[in-house]
Amino acid sequence: MLEQKRLLGIDFGEKRVGIAITDPLRIFAYALVTIQNDNNFWKVFNQLFIDYDIETIVLGYPLKESGERSSSTDLIEKFKTELETHTKIPIVLIDERYTSVIAQQQVLESVTSKKKRRDKGLVDKNAAAIILKEYLESIN
Repeated sequence: MLEQKRLLGIDFGEKRVGIAITDPLRIFAYALVTIQNDNNFWKVFNQLFIDYDIETIVLGYPLKESGERSSSTDLIEKFKTELETHTKIPIVLIDERYTSVIAQQQVLESVTSKKKRRDKGLVDKNAAAIILKEYLESIN
């Protein structure tokens, strides 16, 4: 089986950005890293494109339970525009409703350390993995 370029999943937040990536065969999505959304963000983010062969970005798109735009939708659309400028690769938006709740539950179930359970970055990168997994399921 030939390796393919990878997909990168993003759970964007004003403070932190959760990042997930597929394996080279695009079978699994796994939590990779959480990047602080500060002045060093693009430097750290761009390094991912050096380290991994990324073909497509899957960006979580926040909608209300009703399917309407949420308060974060404009923020995500602005970030998508910045991503397009920085990466020049396709970006897919995918509904991220409930991904943070699911990720929080997964962390609670799998992490025994109380200190680690409070690590919001752990939830962010796991939410990115859920976004990416849902996208993989939708295209397969």
